[in-house]
Amino acid sequence: MSTPEHQEVENAVDSAINDAKSAALKAGIGMRTKAEDEDEALLDLGSKVSMGFELEGLEGAPSLVAVEKALEEIPGVSTRIIYPTATAWITATDRLDPETIISVFATFGIKAQLSNSSLLRRHQRLSAEAGREARVERFRSRMESNRISPRVRRHNREELLAALKARESGWIKRKHKSTEAGDLNMTGDVLFTARALITPLRLWVCLPLTLIVLVLSFKTSLQFDYWQWLVAVLALPVVTWGAWPFHRAAAGGIRRGISALDATSSVAIIAAYLWSIAMLLFQTPGEPGWRSYPAWFAFNYGTLTQNEIYFDVACGMTVLLLAGRLLTRRTSRTSLLAELDRLQVDPQRIVTVVRKHRMSRVVEELQIPVQEVRVSDDVIIPANTMIPVDGMVIGGKSKIAASIIMGEDAREVKVNDKVTAASLNLEAELKIRVMRTGHRTKIAAVHRWVKESTMRENRHNRASIRSAGTLVPVAFTIAVVDFALWALISGNIYAAFTTTLAVLACVAPVALALSAPLATKNIIEAAARGGMLVRSGEIFRVLDDVDTAVFNRVGTLTDGQMMVETVTADKGEDAELVLRVAGALAMESPHAVSQALVKAAREARDAGAGGENIPHWIEVGNVEITEEGSFLGNIEIPMANSSGQLKMRSVEAMLWRPRSMTEVRATLSPRLTAAAISGGAPLIVRWKGKDRGVITLNDHVRPDAADAIIDIEEQGIETMMLSRDTYPVARRYADSLGITHVLAGIAPGKKPQAVRAVHTRGSTVAMIGDGSVLDCLRVADVGILMGVDNPRELRDDSDDPAADVVLLREEVSSVPHLFTLARRYAKLVNGNLSLAWGYNAVAMLMAISGVLHPMAATVFMLTSSLLIEWRSGRARRY
Repeated sequence: MSTPEHQEVENAVDSAINDAKSAALKAGIGMRTKAEDEDEALLDLGSKVSMGFELEGLEGAPSLVAVEKALEEIPGVSTRIIYPTATAWITATDRLDPETIISVFATFGIKAQLSNSSLLRRHQRLSAEAGREARVERFRSRMESNRISPRVRRHNREELLAALKARESGWIKRKHKSTEAGDLNMTGDVLFTARALITPLRLWVCLPLTLIVLVLSFKTSLQFDYWQWLVAVLALPVVTWGAWPFHRAAAGGIRRGISALDATSSVAIIAAYLWSIAMLLFQTPGEPGWRSYPAWFAFNYGTLTQNEIYFDVACGMTVLLLAGRLLTRRTSRTSLLAELDRLQVDPQRIVTVVRKHRMSRVVEELQIPVQEVRVSDDVIIPANTMIPVDGMVIGGKSKIAASIIMGEDAREVKVNDKVTAASLNLEAELKIRVMRTGHRTKIAAVHRWVKESTMRENRHNRASIRSAGTLVPVAFTIAVVDFALWALISGNIYAAFTTTLAVLACVAPVALALSAPLATKNIIEAAARGGMLVRSGEIFRVLDDVDTAVFNRVGTLTDGQMMVETVTADKGEDAELVLRVAGALAMESPHAVSQALVKAAREARDAGAGGENIPHWIEVGNVEITEEGSFLGNIEIPMANSSGQLKMRSVEAMLWRPRSMTEVRATLSPRLTAAAISGGAPLIVRWKGKDRGVITLNDHVRPDAADAIIDIEEQGIETMMLSRDTYPVARRYADSLGITHVLAGIAPGKKPQAVRAVHTRGSTVAMIGDGSVLDCLRVADVGILMGVDNPRELRDDSDDPAADVVLLREEVSSVPHLFTLARRYAKLVNGNLSLAWGYNAVAMLMAISGVLHPMAATVFMLTSSLLIEWRSGRARRY
């Protein structure tokens, strides 16, 4: 019971505390607990995100400064608007609603919408956020429970905060199920042994025990009384803990109702040990003075009557299997995917970026992480540093070690040269303008392609795996029959068990299962190292069957850069006006032909050709592209009136391309006909219903095109060229390269039908072309895409694949190399399958006949698997 004095003191203390709290609140200081601060941090935790907006209604580049200023007034927002591409890149906190940014754009009359990739990332982030908030809510409910001690509550809160921060910084990686051979995965046909359980520790623990068992078993002079009991004790941990991965796989196969590839080895190990224990307990090998006289090959019936023991077989099989699997794993570490993983750019790596300040326009250098680098930024790359982005050199000159994908040596780069991420800058500092970052870089696209290709099964992989799955029950059946026949015919149960054990020890289903998949994986990676991305091993089989190669001329046999060769005007017409009209009609087209026309027209205009009678600028109305690929539009050009004076008049004009000699002779005058068939690719300019002139264009043939065509023909593959030019023009191109057949006068919309017609006649067709003939690639047996500059063309659309093969290199010689690799692949896989089946048949016959001792059978089994792996490893050489 408190005294009045104590009560008075407590009241005074409480009053002082309350006064202090009131004073602190008036001063703006909140009195909060540490737990409350941490809970608020848990709720307010956010991260920076990048959003891309597509813009409509931009008036001009100077007006964008005010828009950027208004956007950056929003807390945490950093803006970069790129006028030529009408896009905006905005970095903001993930709590900011994109509608806020869109409303700011709307105040300036600009319509903005999130890009498709930004919408996808936002959806994924919101889904993750919803799951996180649910976890936080569950966490709070647990915190409110009185059953949790303050210490545990604090520990849980710290762990959750750390996990959330790590996840939002991108450092918690999801674990994907590996599908490499040797992993514990179900293919629907067989079950592999779990790689995670086969560790070096098991091997190094089992190896000395096994060596002692082998020495005592095979060296009779070292055997002493009760040595067999010591061997039994030493073998126990080897056949149980050491062989546990194989026993577990066998049990998993039984549980799932499928064949485990190591089931025969597991049964052989268990049977050898249990047989040997039975012999020690119930037969003469358990006597103190018993000695063993084992043989590697044809066994001695007299020795077998003395009840042989097989601890050496059980231990030797276990160690050999562990060593073989670890050796296989070590060789697989040199795979292309592993190298690409090591080349991935750390998103937290700090780089130097040069930017202009939005308001002061002063150039400043920023030290920011790679994940915050934006398109059109200028990044400084010091010497001996890896390039983290795709871009173009705008300053400096150096030598770079090219990407491992292209199969190139180090090369010199200077201003206007393109560089890709994961290349190493060797000599001097470079300034690079960013074109692509992150998952949009070419190395990232290649990594996704190769990963999907190696995971995608084909018919030969499935056939080899199913054959291996069938071999396991067949081996057990043969073993049972062998034991019964030997026991009945010879009357020697010991000989029957020895031959049965040899059958189980010699069978090699793993070698059969890996005969095709391992070769497929290696050949796909070898092709990728040479700049050839192949969708799957099945494509190599189709390439091996190809007997006709169809080339689209532009972008494959030529470099795609065209130039105006001649301009021929009809009698009474102006050649300069013909060229200017063609350039005006083709102004908006990105095709190489159109760009050549526009360039020639501008050069003629700047040189002042044509005099004052040719207008400096020709007005063009809406230009339509017809089904035949012609350009049709209204133009304003000077035309003479009845009194001979030149007046600007609006007329209908057309730029068209003839497809046949009949069309040329029927529509053109003799002068224009001669020009259309005597030079390069002809284009005809028409206005007011009359053809006024012919423009011929030429492009540069790739230097290795002729040699590549010869190599393809020497492989027995017929070559064709697909072109929309008239036959005389296309035939001249084909003759200069040695191409056998020409498909001329084919309009762009009709090219897929032409390729399908070649296939219909019974040919297996490989179509080689650039991005302008993707429809042709789809209808061919194998579509080979060349001239890839944008990684978007490397998309892996499994539902509707445009290209089965993508050639990253510009050389035409990649095509015959691809056919050579396909034939190597077919020969290698067929050889592996024949070797695997042949070995299993011969080995089991030798085991049944009593020629093969169980220990020798184990060595042969491992040797066959290593031989298959060695043969498959040869496919890595490009």
